[in-house]
Amino acid sequence: MNENHVAVNSGKAFLLAARPKTLSGAAVPVMIGVALAIHDMGWERFVTPVAGDWYRMPLVPALLCFLFAMVMQVDANFVNDYFDCVRGKDDRETRLGPKRACTEGWVTLPAMRRCLVVTTALACLVGLPLVCFGGWEMVLVGAACVLFCFLYTTLLAQHGMGDVLVLLFFGLVPVCLTYYATMPPASQTITAQVVWASLACGLVIDTLLVVNNYRDYDQDRAVGKTLIVRMGRERAEQLYGWLGNIATYMMWGCLVLGDSSFVLMLVCFACFVPYALLHGATRVQMRRIGRGRELNKVLGMTARNMFVFGVTTAIVTLFIL
Repeated sequence: MNENHVAVNSGKAFLLAARPKTLSGAAVPVMIGVALAIHDMGWERFVTPVAGDWYRMPLVPALLCFLFAMVMQVDANFVNDYFDCVRGKDDRETRLGPKRACTEGWVTLPAMRRCLVVTTALACLVGLPLVCFGGWEMVLVGAACVLFCFLYTTLLAQHGMGDVLVLLFFGLVPVCLTYYATMPPASQTITAQVVWASLACGLVIDTLLVVNNYRDYDQDRAVGKTLIVRMGRERAEQLYGWLGNIATYMMWGCLVLGDSSFVLMLVCFACFVPYALLHGATRVQMRRIGRGRELNKVLGMTARNMFVFGVTTAIVTLFIL
């Protein structure tokens, strides 16, 4: 999107602040959770109203989970944009990542505060009906999502906790929550397969954070706040590679768990080859570029790889297993 001539507090300004390219990180866990639920209950049951009520079909909580994840991702981006500007962390001259709306003056701080209230309230409004499908426990999960959305930028990221939060809130929580809420009441449980799939998902999405912190290594080193700073650049490159590779084997393993058919296992493994090749090529690019704003290309490639991983998992789950 062209960032020239952005009117203050315009729709374009808020769209840039929402960072649409990051939304794949919110979509992939829900996609995986829904695919696992459909596999276990069947397509017909997924789109069949319960007792004639359309709003009680499993498709409804699946859509609500998707919307909640999207709004929470946008909310998290707004929180990050606002608080980093307030704390003076985004220097226009030295920043290597994409431009930030508040720092650039595209969105004023009062306008962003109002927007934060709206997006947080909207996320709660979208997520609240999930109580009808998953019980009142959904309120606690939703409250934790909102709370850590703010704590990530304001506190926890400064202590190297970003990778742990990604594993939790882009892996375990969304995949397991989506699966649980989508399944029919009599079948609502979290299986070992779902847990393993959620962990694999979290590892893949963490590659995005690794690239982001790898790019900002020199700036972050002054405060020593990230895992990448503590590991060093060379080990960070290795970590990036291992996260994607381990996630691939974990997802493949958990999907074929319990099926002894060698042919099926081979077909499923072959389906993940495109992601593995893309991930390997992206790591080579990351190592080649090394430093500077050009690493933003690697960030985009990693987001693409994440989406490929999610789509591959969904295809294998729904059409092959």
